[in-house]
Amino acid sequence: MTFKFGSLAAAFGLAAGLTVALPMAAQAAECGTDRKIDIAEMTWASAAALAHIHAKILEDGFGCNVEIVAGDTVPTSATMLSKGTPAVAPELWTSAIQEPWEKGVAEGKVLSLGDAIDGGAVEAWFIPQYFKDAHPELVTAQDVVDHPELFSDPEQPDQGRLYACPPGWACELANAALFEAYDMEDTWNLFSPGSGGNLDASIARAFTREEPILFYYWGPTAILGKYDTYQLEMPEVDMAAYKCNTDPECKEPAQKTAWPSSEVIVGAAAWLKDEAPAVADYFSKVAMGTDKINGLLAWADDNKADADETAVNFLKTEEATWTTWVPADVAEKVKAAL
Repeated sequence: MTFKFGSLAAAFGLAAGLTVALPMAAQAAECGTDRKIDIAEMTWASAAALAHIHAKILEDGFGCNVEIVAGDTVPTSATMLSKGTPAVAPELWTSAIQEPWEKGVAEGKVLSLGDAIDGGAVEAWFIPQYFKDAHPELVTAQDVVDHPELFSDPEQPDQGRLYACPPGWACELANAALFEAYDMEDTWNLFSPGSGGNLDASIARAFTREEPILFYYWGPTAILGKYDTYQLEMPEVDMAAYKCNTDPECKEPAQKTAWPSSEVIVGAAAWLKDEAPAVADYFSKVAMGTDKINGLLAWADDNKADADETAVNFLKTEEATWTTWVPADVAEKVKAAL
């Protein structure tokens, strides 16, 4: 671990930008552990950006020995459970690994240090806010379903078009079930965009032209950060209905239900809380709302920035957010490193 001294260098008669190495013992004293804290960088944009944000704060602010490692939900949780590494997964969606994760928590192998996304993730049907403003009567999904003529399919103008999930994605089943539950078959087309990129392109085109569009999406994502959308109201979450809607073996009729909010946590190997309580305490404070993460991702998309560049921009422009996560002296070290 090294620190770079900039404006303070002159006070010590050092050349600006001189790099001075701190002894490992000094680092360990600040961080709480001399063990390497490896942070999982997942394969999607929000988790990758969060990994780099936290790595910079831990390294520059707490003096930790940090390494960012490649990860994904299932393999990361598996090695965390079996080997105690990586130490941290800063955006862990436990719904996909619920049973083994809960078993690992009960056995004292892993733990949640807090929420990664305040209020959980979002899945829903959306329309553009500009179209909602022009049609204030459109409040619920049923309101929109009753007016397919407002969302005319370019290839079949007498039908409405719902831009749904790409084939093979888990959300494909839920959208198809809701399409059936809302009895849309005769007046709407359930349109498969073919890929996530095609779905994004269709949404971007509609917003650029200020055209109506009804689409499924999820957050936090760059799309919801870039475009002003209105989330259509749906009936309260019915978990039994949702599980049936997403189970191809379920024989019950499809039912109307909102998507449940997926819990997204900061997952960690249990040793981290014992050996580095200050770091564990830090992670208990880092939850951000989807709007904040959407904005972070929108900047990254607009600027074609990678995860590291996105992290640096966040630390420079969102001091009001991240400085609430750390003591003042830690914040000053991070700002000096920037």
